[in-house]
Amino acid sequence: MRSDFIPSALALNRFGVGARPGDLARVGRDPQGFFLTEIRSEQPQTNQILPETPTILADLREESRRVDLARARNAATGDEPRPEGIVLSRLIDKAEASGKPMPAPAQPRNDIPQAMYQADIMARVNAALTTDGGFVERLVWFWSNHFAVGVSKGNQVQSTAGAFEREAIRPFVLGRFSDMLHAVETHPTMIYYLDNNQSIGPSTETARRQKKGLNENLAREILELHTLGVSGGYTQSDVTSLARVITGWTVAGPEGRLGRPGSTVFNVGLHEPGEQQVLGRYYPDFGPDQARDVFVALASEPATARHLATKLARHFVADHPPDALVRRLESTFRDTGGDLAAVAAALLQADESWAPEASKIRSPQEFVMGSLRLLGSVPENGGVVNNLLNALGQKMWDPPGPNGYPDSRDHWESPEGLKTRLDVAVRLSQRASDRDPMALLDGGLGDYASRETRQAVARAESRQQGVALLLMSPEFQRR
Repeated sequence: MRSDFIPSALALNRFGVGARPGDLARVGRDPQGFFLTEIRSEQPQTNQILPETPTILADLREESRRVDLARARNAATGDEPRPEGIVLSRLIDKAEASGKPMPAPAQPRNDIPQAMYQADIMARVNAALTTDGGFVERLVWFWSNHFAVGVSKGNQVQSTAGAFEREAIRPFVLGRFSDMLHAVETHPTMIYYLDNNQSIGPSTETARRQKKGLNENLAREILELHTLGVSGGYTQSDVTSLARVITGWTVAGPEGRLGRPGSTVFNVGLHEPGEQQVLGRYYPDFGPDQARDVFVALASEPATARHLATKLARHFVADHPPDALVRRLESTFRDTGGDLAAVAAALLQADESWAPEASKIRSPQEFVMGSLRLLGSVPENGGVVNNLLNALGQKMWDPPGPNGYPDSRDHWESPEGLKTRLDVAVRLSQRASDRDPMALLDGGLGDYASRETRQAVARAESRQQGVALLLMSPEFQRR
């Protein structure tokens, strides 16, 4: 099936972030060529204003110290913490004048995790709203969910989840998978999320002194989720050996003895010395290069190519993707040494990718971002978006486990899920109560909109209701 038979609106939903007014005309009758041009000419958007991970972690540590001191001082003196600053002082004066006391002030707290989380959500939103087509942006979302981290883990992960995506995912989505793999597994956020900072080589002096040993969390997920897949042929012995290989990869402390505080470092004192065997191959102990050598080998495993090809085809095309499509992506991955731009191009060039049936439902993130994009609505802050995503079950960077959010129609299309989507569509429509819903329909769906959808939107009792019906239409919800 050639791509010129596929409506541009469907193509933009399937491979992009969705249509803005004017996008359908720009894509025209060649969405395949449009997206191929995007991956050949565009690099993932990055936000150069937001700080790097070491800076965030250093600020987090310093602010935590300040909060602890303030709490200790309050406990020692028996004083209630008192708000400071001109604005708060005026509020106190006003409350006293009215005879109504101010509510008891909260204990000192560290606001950096939530502030950085909100800022990074807005950076993700702005990238979605301003990208031309959004295929590269969608690749970022895919790989970020493949290498999932969860902000509920704690302050370190919440503060740096966005930086993790900026630093370890975005620069590599059109590069080599082995480079992305190394960047991800040695990033401070992943180290904290899967506890590699707590893993110590069992035969090291540090392990004997601290009475600690291996933590296999990161090693297991590298094999089961990030590379080979659960059926990839590895054993528990491989997990343990890989856990030994990646001991020593940790985060520099505040004293900065091993490197810039908050940055990834290789601490030889924590590293299990000696040769290790993973998947039947022996790896000499070349310090930090031992892990890099294993990552390169894992990236070249046939099971890895098959696992990643299946996930990509499932995400973009169908819950049960055509075998021919999976084989094409798998062979491209292997033949190019894991060139992700070549794999993305192969996905776009495969006839199976352009089936006219919209068999998948947009995930909550795709739905919300696509809605904001169509409405031209920039949210006030990241909390506005995250509240909607949380209600829909896909809070930003916070899946229930390291396997990321599910990618199947059945998961997102439950009766309760669809009811919540309707509630969210109503809330989103409130942001566009002055917009003409028929004009939005023409700009976002064009000829792809069915007669039933056009009639429903046209007969709506109000503009707001018309927008909500548009956002809940099958053509907008499915891809």
